This record gives sequence, structure tokens and C-alpha cells, in this order.
Amino acid sequence: MLALPLLLAACGTAGGAGSQDAGPPRPGGTLRLGISSNPDCIDPQQVSTNASVNVGRQLVDSLTDQDPKTGAITPWLADRWTVSPDSTSFTFHLRPGATFSDGSPVDAAAVKTSFDGIKALGAKALLGSSYLAAYRGATVVDPATVRLDFTQPSAQFLQASSTMSLGVLAPAAFRHTAEQRCQGAGLIGSGPFVFTSLKPNQDIVLSKRTGYRWGSPLWRHQGEAYVDKIDFRVVPEPGVRSGSLTSGQLDAITDVQPVDEPQFSGNGFAEPVRPNPGIVFNLHANVTRGVLADQKVRQAVSKGVNRPEVTSTVLTPNYKPATSILGSATPLYTDLSQELAYDPAGARALLQSDGWVPGPDGIRTKNGQRLGASVLFSPVFNQNQSVLELIQQQLRKIGFDLKIELHTNAEVTRLQQAGDYDFLWYNVTRADPDILRQQFSTKTNNRSKLPADNPLDASLTEQSATVDPAKRKPAAEKAQRTIVEQAYSIPVFELTQVLGVGPTAHDVGFEASSRLQLFDAWVSGS
Repeated sequence: MLALPLLLAACGTAGGAGSQDAGPPRPGGTLRLGISSNPDCIDPQQVSTNASVNVGRQLVDSLTDQDPKTGAITPWLADRWTVSPDSTSFTFHLRPGATFSDGSPVDAAAVKTSFDGIKALGAKALLGSSYLAAYRGATVVDPATVRLDFTQPSAQFLQASSTMSLGVLAPAAFRHTAEQRCQGAGLIGSGPFVFTSLKPNQDIVLSKRTGYRWGSPLWRHQGEAYVDKIDFRVVPEPGVRSGSLTSGQLDAITDVQPVDEPQFSGNGFAEPVRPNPGIVFNLHANVTRGVLADQKVRQAVSKGVNRPEVTSTVLTPNYKPATSILGSATPLYTDLSQELAYDPAGARALLQSDGWVPGPDGIRTKNGQRLGASVLFSPVFNQNQSVLELIQQQLRKIGFDLKIELHTNAEVTRLQQAGDYDFLWYNVTRADPDILRQQFSTKTNNRSKLPADNPLDASLTEQSATVDPAKRKPAAEKAQRTIVEQAYSIPVFELTQVLGVGPTAHDVGFEASSRLQLFDAWVSGS
């Protein structure tokens, strides 16, 4: 498996201890953690927003874990597994002794019930349903052995088995409705924390699971978690969130905005950061719409985007310019920085050769048609509009008119499903290259609206057929290269998780999907 870079800010460490020598970890206390939005659902199997994911991850264990440094899949609830040669069958051997918070065992029957339950959720399990699209069912081989079968090669499932979206819930959880579980009722996991309370738009409280002793071997310690409670406090306004941390009302916060980053450079504060794996923020083209049906136009747009200017002007050094459609923290990522170099002269030459000539206002025209397209976006990342306004300015320099359309998340989803868009602006986090198949394949979301005879599908299918990284890598590389060279998508920058950690919080870390890992976190006096 390829080594993955773990990006750390100069002002602190991943552990969040700041500049103080806090000594050895100590148990007890409450970690007061400010989050940027109200989790609409805290059932790990249903959630999709960052705030929800960061809460839900603490409640459930997964069959496997993923090393954030190397991308390797490692044991957790399963201590070993085998995969059929065609990647359609996965047999997991469960470690002994793990139990759910209601005391029932984490056995093969419970795993089967949990995976069947995720499949039954359908679209409500936004992430899990995509991982289990080809799920045929589970077989209890014996109490400690379960086999999961798929109707087609599903190499991606091994990494998916490490995610919170496929975290295992107890059979008793499924006696509650999906809506009840969203609000915390029946959330019976085997994780290091248990659900205590939820006050919408205020806070979610989790408590330490007494007797927990089957944590991932990747974690820094074994046994129970350190903190007695985690209090996730909903603080949507970035300035208020940062102020609450500096004043000591919070111990740590998520989603530090670029303008607030300097506050947490030293003075006992730390700023752990990690780039998100998966698809970077990008302009995803609908190749059936208007001028974007022209490959040369799409290629010119890619050459006309100055990615380093985006990160240095609107963002901060914590954010990387895109060097592929996949983020650099994604296993089997391929560096295509040369292909994505800023080249406005090359863009103009491409457009000129394609018959697009400058008009009186600088925007190019061809046969009476203006050169332009619109981009749909929602404010899921605070800097989205500023980034797109800068890209708009950059593209005017090559004679392209980018129109920016702000919509709610629900509106963007509706327009996307209807195919009513030129460009989509989004990112998707996943620590596996199969995320490309989910978004680009004609057999799945096909956001580019590619025809059946496109040059991309074959490599996307090939990379999904084997769990062997050496065999997967060439197909994954070819898929990334095809997307960039055909300009089906215009990658711009890598989303980065930036935390603010105060002097009282320590070892607030990330797992491989750049979600919070709070088992090792602890608090001390200020």
C-alpha cells in the first residue's frame, strides 16, 4: 500500500498538546468540543455530514481499521479475513470478547443483522448504501465467522469495512426505526463511547463505555477511553467558535476558518490538520451541456485555473492545490501536477484553434455563442463562494464566462439528479480510489453524463476487481489520468480538516478518512 502524507501544522502536533508539557495522559473529565453545524442524524449508519460523522464515529467499532499513515487495512473487530480471488466474497474471523453496550456479543449473527440492516435502509444510508450496492447477503459460518457476499467484484468493500458508515450496531438497535436511531434512541454499538443525550442545535453528549477493551491496535492505548464524557457543542458561527476556544469555554473546535487560523499559532494552542482523502473540490463537467460538450473547451478551462493562487489567496498554506482528481492522502493517488499546471497561454491557444475568438467584452464567441457555463454550489464549506469568485476572475482572462449559482444542499441534489447543470462544485471524502467509480462510472452516478463507449469505464471497473494494491494501482492511475486529460472534471484544491485545540486538550486526532478519533483524547487543567 502506498505511503500517505500526514500534513501537520508547524504550530502544533497531531496530538494537540500545544507548547505545554502536559505530562502523561490522565483519565477523567469532559472534552468540550465545538462543532460547526447541528448533526441532522447521529446514527453512524445513516449520517453523511462532517458534524454527524465526527459524533457517530465514537459510538461504533468497525470490522477493520485503516492506517492513516499508510492506508493499509488492519484488524479491529475482525482479527483476520480472507477475500475470494474475484473479490466477491469476504470472510471475517471475529476477535473474542467484544460486546455491545447492552451486553450482547459481537458475533457473526450480529454482524449479519447489522449489514442487512444497512442494506435495508437504502437511500437513508447515503454512504453505506453505496458501499453495499452489490451486497448479496451475509452467511453465519459459525459464531465467530461471517461471510459477506457480493454480486460483482467489490474490492472497495475491504476499505469500506473500516468506515463508520459500516460500523456494527447490535441486533436490538434495529427494533427502533431509522428516525428514532437518528435521534439517539437504540444506538447500541460496541464502541468506546455510548450515547447519553441530544439537544437539537445545542449539544450531543457521549459517555465513556465502562469495560471497553477491544480498541483498534492502531490507537495509542488500549482499555477504556480517557475522558468520561464528550460534549459536542453546536456553534455554527466561526468567529464565536474560535472565541469560545480562546476564552476557555471550549477545549477544542472543528472547522477552523482560514481567517481564524493565526489565533491558534502558539500560546499553548495547537492546530492539527489533515487533508481529506477522496475527490478534491472540483468543477465537475456535464459533457452533454452547451460548450462543455467540447473537449477543448474543458481542457482550456483546466489550463485557465490557477490552483496555487486559490490556496495562497483565499485559503492558507494548510490547503494544497489539487494535483489529481484524488487528494494526496488517498491510497493509490497519482501525482498529475504537470497536467494540472496553470497555462493561460495554452488555454487561449486551444480556444483560438477551436474557433473561439475574443468578443468586445473579452468573453470569446463562436458562431454567435458566448463561451461560458454556470456552476452550482452550496455553502458546505465557508470559503466556497470566495474560491469560485476567484476562479471566475481567472477564467475571464482566457475569455470564459463562469456564472456562479448558490443553492441549498437539497436544491443541488435535485438539480444533480435531474442532470440540470453545467458544472457541479463539490468534494467527496473517502480513503479509497473507488470513490471515482461512484461518481464517474456510467453504472453509478455518472455525474459527467458520459456515453456508454467512454474511455473511463474500463479502468474504473478494473480497479474494483482486486484488493491487491499492486494490481489495482495501474487501473486507478489510468482512471485519474483519463479524468484529468479529458477534463471531465477540473480539480482545484484539497479540502483540509483544521482543528483548534486549546491548552487543556490533548491527543485529539484523525483517523484515515480525516474524521475525529477521540479514544486517545484527554483533558487536563489549564
